Amino acid sequence: MTEDSSVVFLFSVVKIMADFLRITSKDNPIIKEISSLQKSAKGRKDAGLFVLEGLRLCLDAALNEYKPEVVIVSENAYDRYQKEIESNFSSALKKYLMPDSLFLKISDTVSPQGILCLFKIPEFDGSVIKKDGRYIALENIQDPSNLGAVSRTAEALGIDGMIVCGGCDIYSPKSLRASMGALLRIPVIETDDPFELIDGYDFATYAAVVSDADLTVGSFDFTKGSVVFIGNEANGLTNNIIDKCSKKVTIPMAGKAESLNAGVAASIIMWEMCKC
Repeated sequence: MTEDSSVVFLFSVVKIMADFLRITSKDNPIIKEISSLQKSAKGRKDAGLFVLEGLRLCLDAALNEYKPEVVIVSENAYDRYQKEIESNFSSALKKYLMPDSLFLKISDTVSPQGILCLFKIPEFDGSVIKKDGRYIALENIQDPSNLGAVSRTAEALGIDGMIVCGGCDIYSPKSLRASMGALLRIPVIETDDPFELIDGYDFATYAAVVSDADLTVGSFDFTKGSVVFIGNEANGLTNNIIDKCSKKVTIPMAGKAESLNAGVAASIIMWEMCKC
C-alpha cells in the first residue's frame, strides 16, 4: 500500500466512524429505549419497532429489504465487522458506537456479537392472503422456541403464511432468534379476530384438538385454501376458535402420550397440509 493509498484508507475509516455517535454513559436515553424494546411486547408495539441482535440476523433482515432505523455497534464489533457494517447498515437513520462493557447492558444474549439493529414492525394485512393458500394460525402461543420452530417449518414446507392472535409475541428477541430469520421472510399477520381477517375467503378451517375430533391427521387430504389453528401450550385453543372452525382435527398418538408440544404438532400438520 502506497503512502497516498494509506491516507485515503485512513480518511475513509475516520469518515465512517464520524457517522457514528459515541455513547459512553449507561444513563444515555438510548440505553433505556433499547432495554424497553428488548423486554416489553407493549414497548415494541407502541414504538412500532423490534430489535435484532447478531450479525447474521441483522444481515439477513437487511438482505430481505428491511431498512434499519438504528444500528448500535460495540467498539470490538466495529473493528471486526467494519466491511459488513459499511456495506449493509450505512443507510440507518441513526448509528451509535459504544464500549463493549456498555453493549452488554443492552444485549439479550450471554455472549453478544456486538451488533444490534432496530427495524420497523412490518404491517401485513388481508391483502397478502391467497385464496387457495395454506396457512397455520397460532392462538396465544407463549414459548418463543415454539414460535420460532413453527415459522422455520412453515418456510421450509412452503406454507403461505402465519396468522397469529391472542398474545403471540412474535417480535420478542427470543422468538426472532429461534426462527433463524424465518419470521422475517414469510408473511406473518397479527390480528385480534382471525375469522374476520379471512372472511370472504372460501377457506376450510380446522381446529387442532386432543380429543373429540371430527378428523384424524393422515386419514384425509387438506384442501387448497385452508387454515389450521394451533392453541396455547397448556390450554389448547379457546372454545371461541374451536366453535368457529368448520372441522376439528387431531394427531393420533400411541402409548400413554396425552398431547404433543405445540411446535411439533404444528410441524406434523403443516407436513400433511403440503403433501397434496
